[in-house]
Amino acid sequence: MFEEGASNAEIARAVGVCAESVRRWRRVWEQDGAPGLRRRSATGRPPKLDETQVEMVRAALEQGAQAHGFEADLWTLERVGAVVERVTGVALSRASVWRLLTGRLGWTLQRPERRAVERDESEIARWIAHEWPRIKKGP
Repeated sequence: MFEEGASNAEIARAVGVCAESVRRWRRVWEQDGAPGLRRRSATGRPPKLDETQVEMVRAALEQGAQAHGFEADLWTLERVGAVVERVTGVALSRASVWRLLTGRLGWTLQRPERRAVERDESEIARWIAHEWPRIKKGP
């Protein structure tokens, strides 16, 4: 792909990275060869829940909030955290519950639609058709 004497800048432009990245890659290649350039697993603190526990949580959440003793069938971070702790014995912060829901479970934020229970669509349509034009016209 590249000539043996290609400069770091030429390679960087062709690949779409900065020349410093190419210099770093060349250093690793010279020291460790191809194995040194292989992708490494992520570092950092391991997750508090393993895959089995995540699936237990998914199954519990899919039962709905009322199945876990909550009055409304609505999930909040606090409620999910309580269910996670009840099911797995692991306490998570609100931020960790959010990452669990959006990252590992693939859930998205859903907000309930706020509407009056007494709302009468046919009466609203009648009002818009008859009353509003009369009011808009004026006396």
